[in-house]
Amino acid sequence: MKKIDIRRDLKRQKYGLVGEHSAVQVCHWAKNSLRGKSGCWKEKFYGIKSHKCCQASVSLFNCENKCVHCWRNTEYSIPNEVENPEDPEKIINGLIEERKKLLMGFGGNKKTLKKKFQDALMPSLFTFSLTGEATLYPRLGEMIKLLREKNIITFLVTNGQNPEAILKLEEENNLPTQLTVSTNAPNEELFRKWHNSAKKDAWKKFNETLKVIANLKGKCRRCVRLTLVRPGKEGYSALNGLTNMTDELVPQYVEMINKAQPDFVHVKGYTSIGHARARMGYDKMPWFKDVKEYAKKILKELRKADVISNSSSSVSPNGEWKILGLEERSCVVVIGKSKKNMKIKKA
Repeated sequence: MKKIDIRRDLKRQKYGLVGEHSAVQVCHWAKNSLRGKSGCWKEKFYGIKSHKCCQASVSLFNCENKCVHCWRNTEYSIPNEVENPEDPEKIINGLIEERKKLLMGFGGNKKTLKKKFQDALMPSLFTFSLTGEATLYPRLGEMIKLLREKNIITFLVTNGQNPEAILKLEEENNLPTQLTVSTNAPNEELFRKWHNSAKKDAWKKFNETLKVIANLKGKCRRCVRLTLVRPGKEGYSALNGLTNMTDELVPQYVEMINKAQPDFVHVKGYTSIGHARARMGYDKMPWFKDVKEYAKKILKELRKADVISNSSSSVSPNGEWKILGLEERSCVVVIGKSKKNMKIKKA
């Protein structure tokens, strides 16, 4: 596909395009919130405001991976850094303006809460998770710094292929408010099948990122996100009957989590949306009860591992792993050791 065709498709999908490599989109939960309904699961658990979230990309066409479960068209993925990276402040202003344009239709909707609509026009959160791999934008640290100066919270979701980029954010003192490393696989074989990375050493890079995450304790909020996929029908999808939620994999997930030592673990069910529908269909989406049951298995093993590593005590000195939140609508379970600091108070 030519870039011009891709941009046309993205506009049809209600993306607000900014410059050559950035975009914004208003998600379902933000729209829900504007109508007085409940926002997304991150609002419930972390206290952010869904209607004030700017779901953005600064690396629209750039990602090393071609994940089978990804909602976007992975055919046009560029596995390198963004070329000719545009000015961060210009991008921020452009994203805010494009987002306003996307929101304007809600102003005349009778179901829209007028006060909330006016409040939504200036975002208080930038979430770098829309599409592409944000760490491939080499001026990401400058952007996070500018957003912090505007008292805007930043969430960064990464595929873990660029530990050097995260170390650079740390060195510059430009880490995001919350950093999430996302995966479908606890071992190299599954990682290769699910993520289809252009990097030959993808699994090694991912594990380097987990170690970096562990060393960021106290410097930013850190999460590990696991996206679970049920077996589905044999021969139907790109992964056939393969699943990543067997009992045999639980200890491997626990080993991976302990390597990163995150503040929170998101155990989430795969959702069949966008281009993922053609690759995997709907039958590989797990029920919430299955995700919750699997999260409990991971929780049990996390507690066991804690007892072994702290053999003088039955409980870790940092507290015991527990389920901190459940949200059936989004098919997600949040595991952590303390609810005390879940709510985000400032950028």
